[in-house]
Amino acid sequence: MQSYDEVINYLYDHLPYYQHSGQAAYKSGLENTLALDAMFNHPHRTFKSVHVAGTNGKGSVSHMLASILMESGYKTGLYTSPHLKDFRERIRINGVMIEKKFVVNFVAEFLKRNSDLHLEPSFFELTVMMAFDYFSQNNVDVAIIEVGLGGRLDSTNIINPDLSIITNISLDHTIFLGDTLGKIALEKAGIIKSNRPVVIGESHPQTTMIFQGVARENHAPVTFADQFYNPGVGLVSLDGCQIFTVRKGGVVFYPNLKVGLLGSYQSKNLTTLLAAIEKLRDQGYQIPESAVRKGLENICQNTGLMGRWQIIGFNPRIVCDTGHNEGGIREVVNQLNQTPHKKLHVIIGLVNDKDIPGILNLLPKVAHYYFTKAAIPRALDEKVFQKMGNLFNLKGECYPTVISALQAAKENADSDDLIFIGGSTFVVAEAIP
Repeated sequence: MQSYDEVINYLYDHLPYYQHSGQAAYKSGLENTLALDAMFNHPHRTFKSVHVAGTNGKGSVSHMLASILMESGYKTGLYTSPHLKDFRERIRINGVMIEKKFVVNFVAEFLKRNSDLHLEPSFFELTVMMAFDYFSQNNVDVAIIEVGLGGRLDSTNIINPDLSIITNISLDHTIFLGDTLGKIALEKAGIIKSNRPVVIGESHPQTTMIFQGVARENHAPVTFADQFYNPGVGLVSLDGCQIFTVRKGGVVFYPNLKVGLLGSYQSKNLTTLLAAIEKLRDQGYQIPESAVRKGLENICQNTGLMGRWQIIGFNPRIVCDTGHNEGGIREVVNQLNQTPHKKLHVIIGLVNDKDIPGILNLLPKVAHYYFTKAAIPRALDEKVFQKMGNLFNLKGECYPTVISALQAAKENADSDDLIFIGGSTFVVAEAIP
């Protein structure tokens, strides 16, 4: 393999890839990751890190924190998944994507070193190690590492971070993580490390005691962010940001805090983020208020974040969002209800291993639906999806591609209508220009 394109094809075609194949590609256990870690001389030990898990919000919180640390002067690595348009989005330093040459050289080096060991890592296992090796070779000060799936057995969970963050818990990936909030919380709590602080974004009767218990066992100081911070309701400014007045203990703590992301659900992520900043400051991180403000306002420019209540068209307004499970869809529907429009058009596709009835039950009945599918094997067939939608009184037509669905919605919508695109990260990826 000589070219970048050949290497990318190898990663997708020769390694089990969960985002495309689902359960068949999932590997529970850290054996491969630990073997890869030894193969590349334990690169994660050479830099500080923050570990971020959660059912929803972990991507936004990871990008927020990376942007703020960049503005604070730290050389900051950021590992997230999945990507939307370009594989290299997953691995960034100070917002800049990993070089194609490094991707090519890393895979070549892996194949060379693996000739005797015959490891069979998944796509995710190998790309996690690629990120760790890249961060190490480039001497980052700190890396923000987003969990891929779950926590306890996730490939990222070999790091010993300065701080662990768990944004929230809702039902998702139940076939792997368990079918109750308690079971899922226990998997997420697997990233809590001995004598290292942990921030939990949201308190919940079914999960709070679990997090407290695991933290106690690990002598890990635990903070529930929503018990300290209250950002109130964000007001949308003319430049497309949200402005929050954040209170702590009833006292204004951050007046007029501008966040460069839309979506009312970002208030929850902001709460988690501010608690995390406080814990990092306690450990000696120099994070001035000016960096917090600049980092939040410039998050998309600094980190390349896409797909969070992102406006991609006007007259009619076209919005996409990557919320793709019951909790995420609930937040999306809440935001749709708050967004002025005459008629709502929903372009939606799901992958076939989600709680499809649970999601369909949440969607607004008044919208016109364009049932579609992303171009991946896991995608639910659009004709089957339309029939399921009809059972929940969701009316509309089906389209074989996201682009054809979007074109139909544009033709049907008036200038003061709203077109929403979502249901799956992969649907959003195909819709974003």
